[in-house]
Amino acid sequence: MLSSFYLNGQIKKENLKLGLTYGTGSQDKFPFNAKDYIHKVDFYKVQINYRFKDKNKWAFEINLEPSYNVVEHQLLNKFYVKPSDADNYEELRELYTQKRKIKEYVLNCGIIARYKIHKGISCYAIGSLGPMISDKATERLAKGFAFSDIFGLGLSYEINKLQFDFRHSVRHTSNLELKQPNGGHNTTNIEFSVLFKL
Repeated sequence: MLSSFYLNGQIKKENLKLGLTYGTGSQDKFPFNAKDYIHKVDFYKVQINYRFKDKNKWAFEINLEPSYNVVEHQLLNKFYVKPSDADNYEELRELYTQKRKIKEYVLNCGIIARYKIHKGISCYAIGSLGPMISDKATERLAKGFAFSDIFGLGLSYEINKLQFDFRHSVRHTSNLELKQPNGGHNTTNIEFSVLFKL
């Protein structure tokens, strides 16, 4: 009871922003340039952002991003699935070389370090990670529980209560060897957000 009262007393509404994000990414862009499979993703995110430290040119923020992702995946190099991987490897090769849609449900939690360039304009770095559930397996990642790790660089423009945000990021998904396979997926992404200051 006391701890929730303390936390409620510390949160300042004016430092809280809510927003929506759309992003897209793929595995075939720098620095990954993977050629033996296709992995394209569209992100639809809600963004909850809280600025907990603001000093001179620097600000630090907590960022929560629940997201729904739609992935298009296809194995191009059928020999990635080897006889030692499974008894039914021919069947898996056939399955994974078909273009498939995968749904992901993700909750990323991260920290933003922001540098104020000029009035209303800032750049930032973000690092975040969180749990993910996917509804289909690929040759690189088992179905179900995994983790999503993101590092990004962004540019923001703030006017009145609105903030427009552009981010370039890299993302890695894997499951910490909880299941096999666990080769993971990597994508390079661009994201655009609109946030509203409460």
